[in-house]
Amino acid sequence: MRRYNIAGLVVFLLAVGGLFALSPRNTQKVQSAFLGMISPFLRTGSSLQQRVVAFHEGLKTLTQLEQDNKTLLIQNAQLRTGLGYLRDLEQENNRLRHALEYRERAAFNLVPARIIARDSSTWWNTVRIDRGVDDGVEIDMPVLTEDGLVGKTTAVAGSSATVVLISDENCKVAATVEGTQEQGIVTGERTSNSLQPQISLIFLSKNANLRPGQRVFSSGAGAVFPAGVSIGVIKEFKKRELDGYATIVPSVDLTTLEDVFVVFGKK
Repeated sequence: MRRYNIAGLVVFLLAVGGLFALSPRNTQKVQSAFLGMISPFLRTGSSLQQRVVAFHEGLKTLTQLEQDNKTLLIQNAQLRTGLGYLRDLEQENNRLRHALEYRERAAFNLVPARIIARDSSTWWNTVRIDRGVDDGVEIDMPVLTEDGLVGKTTAVAGSSATVVLISDENCKVAATVEGTQEQGIVTGERTSNSLQPQISLIFLSKNANLRPGQRVFSSGAGAVFPAGVSIGVIKEFKKRELDGYATIVPSVDLTTLEDVFVVFGKK
C-alpha cells in the first residue's frame, strides 16, 4: 500500500516538474487540454444547479397558488353571503312596498304591525303583534294583509296585542261565497297539519253545490269583520244530514306571516 502511495507521489512530482519545465506556450496548451477534458462536467454541474433552482422556484410558485386559491375561496364565500343578504333585503323591500301600496288604496284606516311572537306548538291559533293600547288598538279589531283576512285582536297590552287567527276554532267569521246566495260561518279546525292550517265554512244549505276554486269573502255580519275581505277559496264541498259544509284554503299563508295591518275602521 505504501509502495503505491510512494509511486503516485513520484509521478505527481514528475508531472509538476514537467509543467514547470515547459515553456509558457506549451503550458497554455496543457491548460487548454485540461479544461477541454473537464468542461462537460462543468456544464453538467451548471445545468443541474439550474434545475435545482428552478425546482425550488416551482415549489414556491405552487405554494403561492394554493394560498391564492384559499384567498379566492374565502372571497367567493363572502360574496355569496353578501349576495344572499342583498336578495333578502330586496324581497323585504318589495313586500313592504306592496303593503304600503295596499294601505294607500284600501278602504280602511290601517295601522301596520309586525308579528313578534308565536307559540311553536299552537302557531295556527294565535300570534302576538307589536301594537297595543298605546297605539290605539282595542279588543276585537280585525287584522288582515293585502292577501286577505288574518284574524282579530283579543288580549291587548300597552305595546303589544294577541291576535286569534281565522284558523283557530274560536275565531268565527260570517262569510259569503262569490256568485251564490250562500252564507255561513268560517271557523278553524281543531286539528291542523304542519304545512297549512285548514278552515271550514259551515251552516251552508244542503244543496249548495259549491265548486272548488270559488272564493269566500267576509259578509260583514256581526259588526267585527268588514265586508268584502278575502278569506280563502273552496277546496271541497260535502253534504251532511241537515246542512252542508266546505273546507277552505286560506288566502293568507299563515305559516310565513310577518307583517299585518290592524283595521281602525273605514276611511
